Amino acid sequence: MAISAKDVMSLRQRTGLGMMQCKQALSETNGDFDAAIELLRKKLKGKMDERSDRQSSEGAIAVARSTGALALIELTCETDFVALNDRFVETAARIAELALQSDDGEVAADDAISALVDELRITTQENVTYRRGTKVSGEPLGSYVHHNRKIGVVVQGEGELSSDLLTGICQHIAAAVPTPMSVEESSLPSEELQKQKKIALEEANAAGKPPEIAQKIAAGKLRKWVDEHTLMGQIYLREMESKKAVRDFLPKDGAIRSFVRYGLGG
Repeated sequence: MAISAKDVMSLRQRTGLGMMQCKQALSETNGDFDAAIELLRKKLKGKMDERSDRQSSEGAIAVARSTGALALIELTCETDFVALNDRFVETAARIAELALQSDDGEVAADDAISALVDELRITTQENVTYRRGTKVSGEPLGSYVHHNRKIGVVVQGEGELSSDLLTGICQHIAAAVPTPMSVEESSLPSEELQKQKKIALEEANAAGKPPEIAQKIAAGKLRKWVDEHTLMGQIYLREMESKKAVRDFLPKDGAIRSFVRYGLGG
């Protein structure tokens, strides 16, 4: 059948491929637009897979929200030129929406997500990769994506937490140095906590203090380390002048139960 120039142009706009490639695909599929896209995906995916050893250190973080749920995803590519492209950004947002359909926890790439990634690989000619994703459910929820799309955070809380406070806590997690390892001491990795206890005691003993004094010094050092590495103990960055910890800004019935922070490539 005759393939119109309009159809070829439409396929080119959708895929970013050359006119001849698009015309050939339409000819082979008898003008079926969707079938032509699938044919191109199959033909060119192999070529894109050959690029999988290329470093994909650029990309975008995206968040999607539905009633009572949030999804956070990371999509990577090779260059910031592609990462800033509208199609790349829009695809990251579409993948986040798809992630909302998954169960809570880590979100693996399904066929729908993989198809979107393959399409980007074809159009950008880069090693585009769905790196990771997560879904969180249960109000109250907060989220934040930095303006450069390289950092994203989702938070799940409990009690009467305002949306402004939840956003502020997300922004704190995005910017805090060091990045909080957990919400509070009870959720710190036990191995890391034991390691820091040992370090604190060794430093105190090295100062030549009596054992009972060394124990108190070590306990103080450990408490400082815990505050510096847990969300609840860190000085709230939105109110730095107050020198109050994040825990001091929560209402009496409020709590932060969990958070997830994605830093591009981290």
